[in-house]
Amino acid sequence: MFSHNSLRYAVLALLAAGALFQAFTAGYFGLEILTEILILAMLVLALDIVAGFGGMVSLCHGALMGVGAYAYVLLSTKAGIAPPVAMAGAVVLTGAIAWVIGAICARSHGIYFIMATLAFGQMAYSYVFEAPIFGGDDGLGGISRFDLSVIGVDLNDSRSFALFCLAVLAALYGASVLILRSGLGRSLTGVMHNEQRMRALGLTVWRVKADVFGLSGMIAGIAGVLAAQHILYISPGLLAWTVSGEALVVVILGGLGTLVGPLVGAAAFVVLKHELSAVTTYWHLVVGLILIAVVMSRANGLFGWIEARWSARADRRTADASRKQTPKEVLSDA
Repeated sequence: MFSHNSLRYAVLALLAAGALFQAFTAGYFGLEILTEILILAMLVLALDIVAGFGGMVSLCHGALMGVGAYAYVLLSTKAGIAPPVAMAGAVVLTGAIAWVIGAICARSHGIYFIMATLAFGQMAYSYVFEAPIFGGDDGLGGISRFDLSVIGVDLNDSRSFALFCLAVLAALYGASVLILRSGLGRSLTGVMHNEQRMRALGLTVWRVKADVFGLSGMIAGIAGVLAAQHILYISPGLLAWTVSGEALVVVILGGLGTLVGPLVGAAAFVVLKHELSAVTTYWHLVVGLILIAVVMSRANGLFGWIEARWSARADRRTADASRKQTPKEVLSDA
């Protein structure tokens, strides 16, 4: 069962403190970077649930985020539905589509699962690109943010919107923890480690995978809605497979199957992207080299490497304390 240790709590507190400090001290550009990090963190959180805890490496989560964004925009601008209701409809629709994808792909594994999800993502991209209702390559604009003036919050202000995204991310992280600690989450972990045994115990494996994939899709849909409100414009590029590929890179860079690691990876990836792109147009090359180094080191991402060192140090302390205690016990017995 998923659990936190003191290191994970410390890293979460550090990330939250850093985000709050940035939100209250940064200028417009810094707030835009912070919001980009927070929205990416939501997407990789959704991906880590299925890939890190279910072994379902997906290349369609970028497309699911795009589905959430387009559904929200169409419901709020074309259908004239209030933004909060449009968001709820977009999230439910994205979750339903993700559930169907998970159910269809549940019986495939490894590279076959990856390619199947990639195919679904590419189909969604092609359809959105060609269908006139989605604006084609021109995309869609005229997007409005939530109206929270009733409680005195103006989300058109960059600082307020960044803090709003931070609150949503915190809520999604808590929801992800509850999912993984629930019976469904424990079943998912069991399926990842030994699917045949779980099936022999009477578990409906495909249903477990589909349910978790659907919940993960809902989180991706929320990320899509906020991405649309952040940029105030969407295009088919949001559904491109490269978005899913970048999300997977971030999860691996941060630490697969840790929940905390992808948040670290999102912050590192976006900061590296903006800092390196100011120096060279080949920033992807530098990020690629860092990713190769992480993979070749056999560490589970940046956070995984830190957690492994922290655990080794704790084990050494326990061993040292045990050795110091042993002579005293021998003397007392004598």
